[in-house]
Amino acid sequence: MVPDFQSLMRPLLAELGDGAVHRVRDLVTVLSDRFELSDADREALLPSGQQRRMDNRVTWAISHLFQAGLVTRPARGQVTITDVGREVLAAHPDRVDMKVLQRFESYRDFRSRSARREATDDGAVLVEPAAERASPQDLLDQAVTENRAAVQGELLERALPLCPTDFERFVVRLLERMGYGRSGEVLHSGRSGDAGIDGIISQDPLGLDRIYVQAKRYAPEQSVQQPAIQGFVGALMGAQGDRGVFITTSSFSSGARTEADRVNARIELIDGVRLAELMLRHGVGVQVETTVTLHQVDEDFSESLRRRCRTVIIEWLPLAAARPRALAATTR
Repeated sequence: MVPDFQSLMRPLLAELGDGAVHRVRDLVTVLSDRFELSDADREALLPSGQQRRMDNRVTWAISHLFQAGLVTRPARGQVTITDVGREVLAAHPDRVDMKVLQRFESYRDFRSRSARREATDDGAVLVEPAAERASPQDLLDQAVTENRAAVQGELLERALPLCPTDFERFVVRLLERMGYGRSGEVLHSGRSGDAGIDGIISQDPLGLDRIYVQAKRYAPEQSVQQPAIQGFVGALMGAQGDRGVFITTSSFSSGARTEADRVNARIELIDGVRLAELMLRHGVGVQVETTVTLHQVDEDFSESLRRRCRTVIIEWLPLAAARPRALAATTR
């Protein structure tokens, strides 16, 4: 029987304990051998038929370990253990599960983003007693929320290693995907001596209606402070602009938000959480993996059939009543 994704967590860490970079597909094979899965279990598919069940559960286990900082992903389809992962491996010789991961702030943040929804181990949801009475739509919503929370966290992780210029170009691409500059253009202007302007959105063909952009790639613990907003406002004034968008991978301090509200220029602040949400919403840096359709009985269709049946019966009755008279006429 294919183990659930939590039962795979510690065995995964044990396999990664050598500190080497492992391919996920190799880990699936090794863990399948470790749990002595039959050929049927190894090839068992999810209900969607698009992925093997064991592959899916290993992927979910890695995703949760990643959110807690126990593993990292150096490249696509590869995973390796972190120092924190080694500590957890040594401290928990029997089992590592979601309760163990809850001690890490990054994992608690991940769980809060999913609003108490539990992770999926088979493409649906991990059913708890409270969820056993949930409708299919509720369960699907929980799975979607879980997936969004995981992907948003990973999107920010992928953005952090970018150099400042590449991050600025990425922001410009996102704004284009959001529809800005559709009647004009979105330009990357960031360079040495750019005076705090990293991008310019021209909303009309002549470039008379402009929005100025600043993009800052900060670590999560390094929030944008008030002086950075003041500098951006100064750059806007120098460009004779009155509208700007300040985008960061981290957050804004209360002083920075107060400053943005205080100035005459209209400044839109987009922090890391909102940035990841926009990336997901507009399909930047992500791809659709699975589309699910739920079906419901069409009550209107059933009622129309019943109405049609009654109409046929009503129309047939006069004919049935007239038929004996017709037969009597033919026998006279």
